[in-house]
Amino acid sequence: MAPRPLPSARVALRRIALLPAVVRRLDSAVGCRINARRTVPAVDRGYARLSRAADRSVLWFGIALVLVVAGQHRAALRGAASLTAASALANLVGKQVFGGDRPLLKDIPVGRRLRTPPTSPSFPSGHAASAAGFVTGVALESRRTGIGLAPAAAAVAYSRLHTGAHWFSDVVGGVAIGTAVAFAGRALVPARPAPRPAERIGGADVRLPASPTGSGVFMVLNPGSGADVDRPDAAEYLAEHLPDARLHELGKDDDLELLVRHALASADPPRVLGASGGDGTVAAVAHIARLVGLPLLVLPGGTFNHFSRAAGVQSFDDALAALAAGEGVRIDVAEIEFGDGSPVTVLNAASVGVYPDFVATRERLQARLDKWAAGILAAVLVVGRADPVDVVLNGHRDRVWSLVVGVDRSHAETVAPLQRTRLDGGLLDVRVLRGGPRLRAAASLAFGRRTSALLRRLHLLPTDAVEAFTAESVTAVVRPAGDQPTGFAHDGEVSLDVPGDDPDGGFTSTVRVIPGGLDVYSPSRARSRFAR
Repeated sequence: MAPRPLPSARVALRRIALLPAVVRRLDSAVGCRINARRTVPAVDRGYARLSRAADRSVLWFGIALVLVVAGQHRAALRGAASLTAASALANLVGKQVFGGDRPLLKDIPVGRRLRTPPTSPSFPSGHAASAAGFVTGVALESRRTGIGLAPAAAAVAYSRLHTGAHWFSDVVGGVAIGTAVAFAGRALVPARPAPRPAERIGGADVRLPASPTGSGVFMVLNPGSGADVDRPDAAEYLAEHLPDARLHELGKDDDLELLVRHALASADPPRVLGASGGDGTVAAVAHIARLVGLPLLVLPGGTFNHFSRAAGVQSFDDALAALAAGEGVRIDVAEIEFGDGSPVTVLNAASVGVYPDFVATRERLQARLDKWAAGILAAVLVVGRADPVDVVLNGHRDRVWSLVVGVDRSHAETVAPLQRTRLDGGLLDVRVLRGGPRLRAAASLAFGRRTSALLRRLHLLPTDAVEAFTAESVTAVVRPAGDQPTGFAHDGEVSLDVPGDDPDGGFTSTVRVIPGGLDVYSPSRARSRFAR
């Protein structure tokens, strides 16, 4: 083991001059207490190895890589960024300003000493700053993951005391720097908030038929909807909690409207139509519910469940509690009418252009990649192989990458209004991604609301990339780009078949908002606020 070089008189005096005597006495007392403790050799070797593993933050960058593979790329990125900034501040600024000599090597038990004693100034501890910066940064994005990593960060910080590499004040200072840097980073780039229980905004409360046991309920289940380990199996859950409901699992060739017509023609016709599945399944059942004038019961059984969250139904329990109490909300929907006169009910949004192809490609890639990476790759692939489509929108001709029409207002600054923020605004939220450079189009498609807003603030994405306006109705004449089919999508369901009979592959459609067009079971706002 190489002996630790003696500190220069300037470095040693700096510690005496800058640190109060009470801090130096505390450092000495803590150091003596730790050095006097008897520990087994395996513990001493363990702390020494852990301390070496954290040299140059190798340990933390390795954990960041694991987080990326596990799909927690935001937590990994924020942790690595906080670590880098904290390490630079501690080593390049803190040590040069404060410095100070390290504990004397002769006071450290031989079995605890590091193979290569550090020679840089002592205050603050770069290891502690990096550990605190990384774990705090991760915790700001994922509290559960941060809590899981906190013991490792604490062990790394303590290892610097156990091996005699630092004084107690060095470690405390490093932890303070790392934590402060992570929170400063959050002030500059806000973390994604933790999911909150859904609480509907707007919509008039209505009394609907109450059915605690499911009597009078005809429920359609889509077994192919997105899986969620935290969600019960819909068929088993409903069989237990709604024993009197009629359940039907959708088959590949089932005709929803025909199924409901048969049920209505039975001796005991249903008073409630229900759907368990994703937004596409729910929209299809909602269309039938509108046609026959029945209220809709929604169980969030899909991957994203945009509509059920907007309606205040976060879980199966929320839906059944509202059904048992007869609580509901009257909401706006939209209706698309094509040139052949066929109407389609829309709950969230409808789109044409590259967006339907982007959604379909992203879903295929998500089988192998996480959503963030799949979105970027899908945007590059789709925009790279497509061209803008010709659209005549309310009489004005333009070339656009995508045209998306949402029901009521949604979050701003995104190419598609997928998550409505009101249920009764009486307006359509229209987003137009105009034809332009492919890179701009791909970036607008790939990034979500927060990332897009950040890129615009950094002037990396044009502020006019997406045109947004509201209207009560819009009429669009869509013409395909070259030989490629004109895609159409609504509520997460994608169809590349032309929804019309135009010989050139285009179509004409009119989208209009239908205020108060559907009654949906939803916990009352008063009870939801009280429960939360």
